Amino acid sequence: MFIVLLLMVVIATLFYINQGNQQIVEKEYDDKTMPVPISKIEPDPSVSKSFDKLNSPNAILIRLKDNTILMQKNSEEKIYPASLTKMMTAIVAIENLPDLKEKIKLTNSTFQGLYEADASMAGFKPGEQVRAIDLLYGVMLPSGAECCNGLAGQIAGSEQDFVKLMNQKAAALGMDNTHFENATGLHDENHYTTVKDLAILLSYALQNDTFREIFTASRYSTPLTNKHPGGITFYSTMFEELCNQNIVDGEIIGGKTGYTDEAGLCLASLANVGKQEYILISAGAKGDHHSEQYNITDAFAVYNSIGK
Repeated sequence: MFIVLLLMVVIATLFYINQGNQQIVEKEYDDKTMPVPISKIEPDPSVSKSFDKLNSPNAILIRLKDNTILMQKNSEEKIYPASLTKMMTAIVAIENLPDLKEKIKLTNSTFQGLYEADASMAGFKPGEQVRAIDLLYGVMLPSGAECCNGLAGQIAGSEQDFVKLMNQKAAALGMDNTHFENATGLHDENHYTTVKDLAILLSYALQNDTFREIFTASRYSTPLTNKHPGGITFYSTMFEELCNQNIVDGEIIGGKTGYTDEAGLCLASLANVGKQEYILISAGAKGDHHSEQYNITDAFAVYNSIGK
């Protein structure tokens, strides 16, 4: 009887220790910082009304603090991202560059095909030696295609191999309806995404201090280079179009425009409204660089509807 009693005590003790270890393991897992998935709540009627009147056929509005979708319009429909592609180009470059002050030489191949494709350019020249951080501002503010190719070549050896990194990042972020063919956003049938996937990308990228600083800059001046003794000053293509429009109880503090004939007018923007941050991705609005900028008009309409 004594032996049986002793065995029961041993078994009970082992069971208690095992339960305690399991609780510790579960607690350690719970304490890990996990990425916040984009979630959906009931749409705000005032915002919903604004979305119905948008010029953009595809749009999504997200409250950034908890990645909650406040409203969406054809958010999982296939679109062409045009220069909104460069948000991925920038964040992949930032995460793969050990030294942002490192100088990169832009070769003739960096510019190959860009002028013929009427790509937007930052103003650098073949043979110019430019710091990586200056190329990043050139990617995001004036939407310089030569800056994209310069970074891609430095990091991966070629644009084609850099695009592999872009697609790997998209897959890691859960951008399941996205595929990139280039680093610039020039039109390609196999270069596509959705506004929801772009919202996932922007929400992630804004957690990076360097990306956020660039995304929210209205202008930036480079130091002198071997081709530009006075440097170059860049101006954000988005901030240039705001034209002193205002948001009630807030302001647009960052953004990236995009346009091709096939993509229409696109915009990824960040705004402060009522002491909270929101991101809005819109795509496909009619118009071009010479028409009214309906992507900007849509952004003001949506942000002004928040909290009404």
